[in-house]
Amino acid sequence: MEKALPDKINGGANDFESLMEQSLRAPRTGDVLTGTVLLVTRDSVIIDINYKCEGQAPLAEFLDSEGNPTVKEGDEVDVYFEGTETENGTVMLSHAKAEKFKVWRELERAFQNETPVEGAILGKVKGGLKVDIGVAAFLPGSHVDIRPARNLDRYVGQRGRFQILKFNRARANVVVSRRTVLERERASLKEQTLKVLEEGVILEGTVKNITDYGAFIDLGGLDGLLHITDMSWGRLQHPSEVLSVGDKVKVVVLKYDPERERVSLGMKQIMPDPWTKAAENYPPGMRTKGKVVSVTDYGAFVELEKGIEGLVHVSEMSWSKRAVHPSKVVNVGDLVEVQVLGVDEANRRISLGLKQTEPNPWQELARRHPVGSKVHGKVKSITDFGVFVEIEPGIDGLVHISDLSWTRKVRHPSELVKKGDEVDAVVLGIEVEHERVSLGMKQTVGDPWQTVAERYPLNTRVKGKVSSVADFGVFVELEEGIEGLIHISQLSSERVDKPQSLFKVGDELEALVVQVDTKERRIGLSIKALKQHEEREEMQAYLKRDHEAARFSLEDILNEELRLDREDAEGRAARGRGRDR
Repeated sequence: MEKALPDKINGGANDFESLMEQSLRAPRTGDVLTGTVLLVTRDSVIIDINYKCEGQAPLAEFLDSEGNPTVKEGDEVDVYFEGTETENGTVMLSHAKAEKFKVWRELERAFQNETPVEGAILGKVKGGLKVDIGVAAFLPGSHVDIRPARNLDRYVGQRGRFQILKFNRARANVVVSRRTVLERERASLKEQTLKVLEEGVILEGTVKNITDYGAFIDLGGLDGLLHITDMSWGRLQHPSEVLSVGDKVKVVVLKYDPERERVSLGMKQIMPDPWTKAAENYPPGMRTKGKVVSVTDYGAFVELEKGIEGLVHVSEMSWSKRAVHPSKVVNVGDLVEVQVLGVDEANRRISLGLKQTEPNPWQELARRHPVGSKVHGKVKSITDFGVFVEIEPGIDGLVHISDLSWTRKVRHPSELVKKGDEVDAVVLGIEVEHERVSLGMKQTVGDPWQTVAERYPLNTRVKGKVSSVADFGVFVELEEGIEGLIHISQLSSERVDKPQSLFKVGDELEALVVQVDTKERRIGLSIKALKQHEEREEMQAYLKRDHEAARFSLEDILNEELRLDREDAEGRAARGRGRDR
């Protein structure tokens, strides 16, 4: 169909010349033209391209996602000149090809000018990613990001700017780089960041990466390390508790090394330090509540407020001396009442007590079992230095080895008691502050040494068995637990070099008590003194016998003399009477 001249031809010479110039240069196949929509039909769109006849483009190229036409009469559109005329006298046009042609032309211009182009990553392909920048392009894996990208799947669906590295329209081959654009942008941002970067300045950054020890923050072309200890005044197990990749955060520059371009950042330093008033807010003796945030082998950490935690040592969890793991007492997340035991602001430590919020059983123990009272309990454990006896559930008292017996020389407590035995003891002392109880088993009976001097007075002859023989003398057991020592010098009147040559264990002997020291618990015996004593006794007996014999002889003589005198007197008297007669 021949095209009639438009009414605009009457509008002026310039319009006429322009139309004549266009009509003189006939479009060629492959040209992209701008035309005006004349008519929208059911299948096609009729377009005026200032040619001898109208052009026709498929309506499908002008429909939106819902199937509605995107053009109307009078709209100007770009079309691709196919050059083929139809039977009705129109030429075939393509709007889609025109758009594609324009894209290639813009891409070529961007390639020549090294200008980034916009695009979307569609999916993974061998060696990299497929990108839509108006046409399909290849993004090598090495050019996806500044740092090597191990997981390319996470980039699928992202939009971004890409630099064209290779361009071949004939082969429809386009290779792009995301890394190049990022490096340029980073260099530009870095330049701006370095202008304001100095210690103490507060900047806004983006969390780029999170590790076990901290997070890397993108300050704008330059990364800084935010260590986990500088994230919060409180305790953190992992940086992910407060940060996520992509978060916008405010940080303060703690240290900057221009030579190495290393930046240390802090986040908690922007907020007030709660420890500055810790001693004032938590004086010793104060009771408060907190949440258990961590449990270890040696205790539990309790958060008193954001940024301030205190340690409840395992020894401050229970009045019981039994070894119990902290996890048996508290769990993470528990709300507990604690008592402040001490505050060390310099080292940022607060000592807390859990057992102090409960009645002190040691004070009650001192009231129920005062010093001097008797107790009955079971032997819980035996050590080299004594025996632990359970007085009450969870409270043990110590019977020192020296308080087991008055008389026996105990080398090890197991000689007298064994674990599980029930024994009686006397309370010797209670230290409530140190949670100690001293007990004595020997104190339940009288001290036999208090009456030793009465039972073994000096110069008393005693009998016993040899219990041991030493180089310096012989020990003799006088009764159970009571021994006396015969020093080597008291074994005999003659010189003795080796007591073992005279006595052996088990021999029975007699000796004389020559010394009694109840304070030092010693009894001195002597065989030598006994012999001397026996000799003196024999001498005295002999002398007594001689004295008695001498006394009887003198009386006989006197009696005889008296008798003779009496007889002589009687004879003289008789003779006198005879003379008288």
